[in-house]
Amino acid sequence: MATAAAHRTARADGTADADAAAYEAVFDAAVAADERIEPRDWMPDAYRATLIRQIAQHAHSEIIGMQPEANWITRAPSLRRKAILMAKVQDEAGHGLYLYSAAETLGTSRDELLDKLHTGRQKYSSIFNYPTLTWADVGAIGWLVDGAAITNQVPLCRCSYGPYARAMVRICKEESFHQRQGYELLLALSRGTPEQHAMAQDAVDRWWWPSLMMFGPPDDESAHSAQSMAWKIKRHSNDELRQRFVDICVPQAESLGLTLPDPQLRWNEERVHYDFGPIDWTEFWEVLKGNGPCNEQRITQRRRAHDEGAWVREAAAAYAAKHSDGTRAADGHAGTVGGASAHQAGENGEA
Repeated sequence: MATAAAHRTARADGTADADAAAYEAVFDAAVAADERIEPRDWMPDAYRATLIRQIAQHAHSEIIGMQPEANWITRAPSLRRKAILMAKVQDEAGHGLYLYSAAETLGTSRDELLDKLHTGRQKYSSIFNYPTLTWADVGAIGWLVDGAAITNQVPLCRCSYGPYARAMVRICKEESFHQRQGYELLLALSRGTPEQHAMAQDAVDRWWWPSLMMFGPPDDESAHSAQSMAWKIKRHSNDELRQRFVDICVPQAESLGLTLPDPQLRWNEERVHYDFGPIDWTEFWEVLKGNGPCNEQRITQRRRAHDEGAWVREAAAAYAAKHSDGTRAADGHAGTVGGASAHQAGENGEA
C-alpha cells in the first residue's frame, strides 16, 4: 500500500482545479501516520495559523526571556558564573532565531511577527513578567523555568510540522544544559551559608507557582490544546505535562535541601503521582492581560532594543544588496567577455 507521503502532492500555492477535500484527506492521513508535514505540503489554514501562533509565542518567549537573566551578568559572583550565564543568554537568542526561521517557512515574515509582539497582538510566556530580585533567581529560573520548558518542549521534537520539530532538537539539548546549570547553582547556595540557603529558598518560593502556570490553563479552559493534540502539534495536554513536571521536581527539591511552597504536596499511592494544591489562575490571566510585575518593563525594553538596532539591520541589508549587485555585475562581465570571444572566434572562422 502506498504511504500518505507518496500521494502528498498538494502544494501551498494550489492549482486551478485543486480538490480541497482530497488534499485534506492526504493531510489527515499523513498526520495519522506520524509523518512530517513540510512547508510545501498542503495544510489547512487553521493548522498553519495555529503553528504561526505557537511558534511565534515560543520565539518571543526566548527573546524576552533574555532580559531577566541578562540583568545579572554584570553582577555574577565569579568569572565562571558570568561565563555560564552569558553562554545561556546567548543560547536563548539563538533559540529565538531558530524559531523565527521556522515560522517564516509558514509564509509569515520575521518583521511581521516582531511588529505583533511590540504592539501586543502576540503573547510570550507569562513567566518572564516576574522580576529577578537576587542572584538565586538565576538558579531558580534554570532549575524550574527551564525544567518546565524541557518538560513541555521535548515532545515537540515529534511535532507533526517538520521545521518546528527539527528546531526543537537542538533547543532541547541546550535547555537541558540550562536546567543543570540552575540546579547546580541552587545546590551550591543551599549548601552554603545560612544566608545563601535562605536566598535559594526564597527564590524557589517565588518561582514555583509561576513555573506551574507555564504549561497553560487547565485542559478544560484551554482554547487550543485539544485541536493541537489532534494535529499532533502537541503530544500531551497541559495538565498531563504539569503533573509530569511536579513528579520530577519533588525528589529534586529534596536532594537540594529546599522545600517547595505547597503544603498540599504529597504522594498519592492510588494515582502514582504527587498531589499538589490549587493554582491561582486569576494571577495567570492578569499577567497575560499585561498586569504582571514586569510586563511594561519587558516590552518597553524590547521595543527600545529593536529601535536602537535599526542601524544594524539597515547596514546588513545594504551590505547584502551591495554584495548581490557585485555578484550580478561580475556574472554579467563574464558573460560579456565570453560573448565577445565567441563573436571574435566566429569572425576568424574558428566558431
